[in-house]
Amino acid sequence: MSTDLSASTTPAVETGVGGPTSRRRSGDDVWRWLGRYGALAVLVGMIVIVALMEPDTFATKDNVINILNQSALAAIVAMGVTFPLVAGEFDLSVGNTASLSGVVACTLMEKHGFGIPEALILTVLIGVVIGLVNGFVVTAIGVNALVATLGIGTIVIGLNYAIAQGLPVTITGDKANTYIDLTLGKFLGIPYPVYIMLVLGIVLWTLLNRTVAGQAMQAVGGNPVAARLSGVRVDRIRVAVFVLAGACAALTGVLLASRTGSASVNGGDTYLLSAYAAAFFGSAVLRDGQFHIVGTIVGVVTVAVGFNAIALIGLGTHWQYLFQGGLLILGVGVGTLARRRTA
Repeated sequence: MSTDLSASTTPAVETGVGGPTSRRRSGDDVWRWLGRYGALAVLVGMIVIVALMEPDTFATKDNVINILNQSALAAIVAMGVTFPLVAGEFDLSVGNTASLSGVVACTLMEKHGFGIPEALILTVLIGVVIGLVNGFVVTAIGVNALVATLGIGTIVIGLNYAIAQGLPVTITGDKANTYIDLTLGKFLGIPYPVYIMLVLGIVLWTLLNRTVAGQAMQAVGGNPVAARLSGVRVDRIRVAVFVLAGACAALTGVLLASRTGSASVNGGDTYLLSAYAAAFFGSAVLRDGQFHIVGTIVGVVTVAVGFNAIALIGLGTHWQYLFQGGLLILGVGVGTLARRRTA
């Protein structure tokens, strides 16, 4: 007599709707969604809440343009630091580079008779040189990127004070109006920096996602040993990402000084924190922990919306720092938790 033992030896597994497996999968889906779209949800939620609180001032065309204009310079330097982050590095000298660039540009125009295009090109080249030095110290000497860029940034501060003697450098005469128009001028009602941000964003996105160099940067950030074994010249890629960061920081410094026609020795220092806050928050946009250009721009806009809301509501300046720090922790924290839960 044959006996079917399958019914007695196979344990019952609850796989129906509402069972443990179903609930676990639902929970994983929620965390996976938060890891990819949580940052966008935060931005949309902020916009909706502030629009309801301040309908007459926040949700207007002029204020939207103002937010984009305020985002432009921060986005340029933040897109620059995205490249070292993609390659697994940090650049702590970008704020100092932006400050030096503004002083150098104004000094070249005011004291040495340079035209605006020449001064702009030379200043961006100085940012490139600073990036090259950062890359050389990190790759050739082997200094940790945090220590190397912190040291180079401190040297940049010294050079800045040597040039400006600690005093603001102001453009005078007709050249001042032309220089200021570089950032205060508008085309179709939109300030020029917004166009610069968008064009540069498209160029850098294409570089990172549609070129061999961009793929190599991502490979180096993912696994430098495997990238080297695959034929990627890792050290060259690491130098290149520092050069891009330095060039973007220098461009930011030039545009920042253009807003007032004057540059101070610490004018761009605050961009360091805002750039990294935007980049890390943006890493939780669409790609679940990966740094990318679109995410960085979303992060910058989120910070700008928060600052704008704080000003419209009438809160103190200290709330801006509290918001920016909290946003950084939120962006990184949600992404980290999502990856842990879905692993």
